[in-house]
Amino acid sequence: MDKATFRKYGHELVDWIADYFDKVEQYPVKSSVKPGEIKSRLPTSPPDKGEDMEIIWKDFQKLILPGITHWQHPGWFAYFPANNSPASVLGELLAAGLGAQCMVWATSPAAEELEEVVLDWLRQMLGLPKGLKGVIQDTASTATLVALLTAREAATNFTSNDKGLQENLKIYSSRETHSSIEKGVKIAGYGRENLRYIATDEDYALRPDKLEEAIQEDLERGEKPACVVATIGTTSSTAIDPLPEIGEICDRYDLWLHVDAAFAGTAALLEEKRDLLAGAEYLDSFVFNPHKWMLTNFDCSAYFVRDPELLIRTLAINPEYLKTARDDEVNNYRDWGIQLGRRFRALKLWFVIRDYGVEGLKDIIRRHIKLAEEFAGWIREDKELELLAPVSTSLVCFRWNNGSTPPEELNKINKKILDSINQSGEVFLTHTKLDGKYTIRLVVGQRTTGKKQVERAWQIIKQVVAEVTDQDQNY
Repeated sequence: MDKATFRKYGHELVDWIADYFDKVEQYPVKSSVKPGEIKSRLPTSPPDKGEDMEIIWKDFQKLILPGITHWQHPGWFAYFPANNSPASVLGELLAAGLGAQCMVWATSPAAEELEEVVLDWLRQMLGLPKGLKGVIQDTASTATLVALLTAREAATNFTSNDKGLQENLKIYSSRETHSSIEKGVKIAGYGRENLRYIATDEDYALRPDKLEEAIQEDLERGEKPACVVATIGTTSSTAIDPLPEIGEICDRYDLWLHVDAAFAGTAALLEEKRDLLAGAEYLDSFVFNPHKWMLTNFDCSAYFVRDPELLIRTLAINPEYLKTARDDEVNNYRDWGIQLGRRFRALKLWFVIRDYGVEGLKDIIRRHIKLAEEFAGWIREDKELELLAPVSTSLVCFRWNNGSTPPEELNKINKKILDSINQSGEVFLTHTKLDGKYTIRLVVGQRTTGKKQVERAWQIIKQVVAEVTDQDQNY
């Protein structure tokens, strides 16, 4: 591609993205293509010669766009959000244009030093303890794996790095914890059988008494407790594990405490939600995702650690070809995570925080929480719908229940309700199961979602509930 073509289509693509931001609500929020449909329309072998960018660009619009589910749609109420913003996109564009590989300070000093500063901004914004040091990981799953690896080495005095894991180390988490915990336990070599799921209370939060009971049982059997993973905002219901009580237990038994606040951690920007992180003085590591609720496009996961030396000692490998004259004076973030090569993620985060300011970000989070609370109020007042979990941030868990339908049939009806809601193309919701109950989840967290979209979601829900339940008079 020559410079003229690059310039022409560079401008055209930026204009298209700007128009997409304005028009995204016109698309069906969820792609309706069938499995294999996109693949069947693509060539089975690569082109021998380069193709004109005009053809490539038209094929994107004709072949690829129909298979896109629009996460930036204001009717996005599914999973958790994966937001972007104009500032974030511009920061990402610059990072792509620079093409910097930011593995060590010497390869791009500005990338390392900006990351150091911006992560400390985030620490201050959340009210996390002074002394915590941050690094950007790709996702919370990777951050959790890093935490589990460091906890493993801290528990074995770094012998497992050299000899492999020689003993059964126990990991503890809520039954509502994210699946990445189990995956991390597998990869880090603990073994699935050494992950103990702790019972939860009526609000789906980990019970500290059951945690301590499990720790004592393992100690009596000669096992070695190593790490507790507490969750601030579980995936199914955004349950809040009681961090102060869990932290006291970890302190008493000298266990690593990792806190997963991937989605809900952003709410701690608000002074009125700062109690979510009460007990943070006990944590050894902490993760939250600006790429979920803080308007920074995927991927950008903020990981904090109390003692960076433990992290570095766990992960550092120092071959001759990576040594530089400044290593003793700087942070080389290649030693703070799994990857050697690193993208310039701090740039888009810097753009977002400066563009919105802390107060601007707070305004958006407050709006989302207020809308979720309003929606939950409509559920409470409805005779056919019921809340299934507390609304701690901006996720509402609910279902239809007439009070007389058997549980298995009730689950089938609610699944049918959810499937019908999503067929509208205007909104997208997802589900989970809480205590075996098929649960519909509506999360308010997309940057452009306002009251109009939440009210429209409510209208669709009520209409679908009436249609589905009217199909059988027994309901």
